[in-house]
Amino acid sequence: MAVPPAFLEELRARLPLSEVIGRRLRLVRAGREFAAPCPFHNEKTPSFTVNDQKGFFHCFGCGAHGDVVGFVMRYDHLTFPEAVESLAAAAGLPVPRTEPEDRRRHEHRKGLYEVIEAAACWFEQQLRTPAGAAALAYLRRRGLDEEAIAAFRLGYAPADRGALRPALERAGFAIEAMVEAGLLKRPESAGAPFSFFRHRVLFPVSDRRGRIVAFGGRLIEGDGPKYLNTGETPLFHKGQLLYGLSRARAAAAEGQPVVVVEGYMDVIALVRAGYAGAVAPLGTALTETQLEAVWQLFPGRDKTPVLCFDGDAAGRRAAWRAVERALPLLAADRSVRVAFLPAGDDPDSLIRSRGGAAFGAVLARARSLVDVLWEMETAERRFETPEAKAGLKAVLEARIAQIADRTVQGYYRGEVSRRAQDLFWELSRSRRRPDHPAMAGRGPGRPGALRLVTGASATPRPPRNASHRWHRLLLATLINHPNLLEEFHEVLALTEISDPGLDEVRHALITRADGVAAVGPADAGSALREWLANQGFKDLLDDLLAPGTYESHRFAAPGADDAAARRGLADGHATFCRIRIGRELVEAGKRLGQDGTLHNLTRVVRLRGELALSDPDSEEPD
Repeated sequence: MAVPPAFLEELRARLPLSEVIGRRLRLVRAGREFAAPCPFHNEKTPSFTVNDQKGFFHCFGCGAHGDVVGFVMRYDHLTFPEAVESLAAAAGLPVPRTEPEDRRRHEHRKGLYEVIEAAACWFEQQLRTPAGAAALAYLRRRGLDEEAIAAFRLGYAPADRGALRPALERAGFAIEAMVEAGLLKRPESAGAPFSFFRHRVLFPVSDRRGRIVAFGGRLIEGDGPKYLNTGETPLFHKGQLLYGLSRARAAAAEGQPVVVVEGYMDVIALVRAGYAGAVAPLGTALTETQLEAVWQLFPGRDKTPVLCFDGDAAGRRAAWRAVERALPLLAADRSVRVAFLPAGDDPDSLIRSRGGAAFGAVLARARSLVDVLWEMETAERRFETPEAKAGLKAVLEARIAQIADRTVQGYYRGEVSRRAQDLFWELSRSRRRPDHPAMAGRGPGRPGALRLVTGASATPRPPRNASHRWHRLLLATLINHPNLLEEFHEVLALTEISDPGLDEVRHALITRADGVAAVGPADAGSALREWLANQGFKDLLDDLLAPGTYESHRFAAPGADDAAARRGLADGHATFCRIRIGRELVEAGKRLGQDGTLHNLTRVVRLRGELALSDPDSEEPD
């Protein structure tokens, strides 16, 4: 698209650069310029400057430079024509067309956007009619309130196959435009076009600029596929877009995590729980083009979204397919992590039953792509023969060869080779010592190998009630120092407490964490204790906050400062993690002695690594 230079100058004049960039970044006045951390590379000290007088931005760190059009192209991931159109809309100017064909094509596409927008408004209205009562009841059963229904512009397509066409005709739209936009479908035999969506809850699908281009429809009752998407149109190709893409782009620019889930309701549940970077493919497995679109959401260099899958067999198969598609596309600072939900849960059900913190715990356990690749090829397999070991090497080499980036490929090859060597060596060592299923850490061993530890060689055996004491101390400290709730929110969410009463207090603190910030530091502790007492925990608090709790841990007491409490909690959490891992390692070693499967062996090796990482004083054997 050719744009007259005079029009570009008019755009620059009407839209100050600081105003356009200020809608996307937090700018700080610095003399005659503005400054901010650069959105195009990771940095702590702002080196990105904006100069309205000169009309350009410049980063002294990475060298990024340009005018208002160049910034919108780079930041919003738009082509030149798209950036010009976006800025022109913001300035209230029509884009001049120098070629008749360009003008016709632009007006035609504009007409398709308009008819789809009109249909979206009509579908929203139908949800509030008597015919839409069943659809509205379905959404409310799924936990959506009026605010959520309006925010996501959910609607209803009536069962009457002829209802949409006259409504849009009265608004001035042609039948041909409705057919081309995917709203109507022509019958195979003679007859008038009829509604493509019938008796379905509709989820509008937007492009990366936030314009509605298609719909996903969920059947309310009757025959037909449960979910149905708009067919291919000039505006919509379902293998290229993702549900929630425009919202996720804004979230990623603010540093929020980008999470790929499987369905419309999962995205809605995550956004409502604070994870605005959630997206989902549109009824297909994640495609290479969609992966590229997800990576383009990140403003900085480290582009690592989390692919989240159900914890059942189907979810793991979907994860394997996603890994296979991601491997050829990996590059420096461009990868994915993989998270699995608890069996029987999807993001929507998990958040509704256990809250947003439970999903935060899932994200915290997300695994690197190389971890998942390793499990794909080694889970539940035995490697006791030379042929089996050679087979593993061959299949891993074939997987790694798919990575186009030679540097990344080399690092993957080195990583899986190291893992295979460690695995085979540990398997050989275990078989040589059948009388000692758990491997001691002080005996002869392979140089550089992480030691397997059991019993007292790893960490002192804790008293039977050590877990209970730590749980009491954790809760008491956070109740007395609620300003640390946000900082230790993840620790609280991941801690499993067997005592029912203490676990109820834990859940109460998780739900209360967001409200503590509004209370002054001096009053936060007493306000939180009063709130907990009003929730029915008074007797439990009297016991939990008794003086005996603080005898050996003064940092937990109400009078201690937050810095001491922070150090005490961090040290206590680290110690308890080492104790827990040591216990699990003992049990894993016993299981390995009873059943020498690769699964059991891999668990032992993984726990050894976790124990070594958690203990700064640990040493490898000579």
